[in-house]
Parts: sequence; structure tokens; C-alpha cells
Amino acid sequence: MEPVSGATPTLELITKAECHLCEDARAVVAAVAAPLGLAWSERRIDGDPALAGRYGEEVPVVLVDGVPRDFWHIDPVRLRTVLVGLMGADGPPEAAGQPRFG
Repeated sequence: MEPVSGATPTLELITKAECHLCEDARAVVAAVAAPLGLAWSERRIDGDPALAGRYGEEVPVVLVDGVPRDFWHIDPVRLRTVLVGLMGADGPPEAAGQPRFG
């Protein structure tokens, strides 16, 4: 189900302990989310067999509205483009015209 344009997307980062790519991803997600006024959450696969089974080989993984949008090396431009596209008119005007990934 596609979110309604103009809605606030949910942003979640899936990580694991002792993961240098997860540290990088955390910084990217924070840097992209802050200017857009978006809160985000982090879940670790450690101790969660279902989550580990689903994302264990792809960590870190960024989920937007529950949909995996990027993994391993999180691309800030792609993430911002997806978020702004979902936010519709609420997104910053400089994002207009950028391609939408996903």
C-alpha cells in the first residue's frame, strides 16, 4: 500500500552490533532526516531471529514505510529523494525534479 502524498514517512534503520557500515549508515540517516524534520528509529538484528533471518546479510538496511530502500552503503541522495517524494509538497523545494527511486 502506497502512503498518501504529503504524509510523514516512517524511517527505520536495521543494524547489528560491531558493524562499521552501520555506524556510517546511522550518520547518513541522521543527516538526511534532520533537515526534513523526520524522526527515525533503529532496530538491531542481534537477538531477533526473525529480523536476522530477513536482513542478516544486508545490514545495514534502511526501511521507509516498512519497505527496504537501501542496504550496505546508504546513499544519502537516494534516501532524501525517496523521503521528499513521499512527503510531497512538504519536502524542500530544491528536491523538485530529482528522480524517485524505489
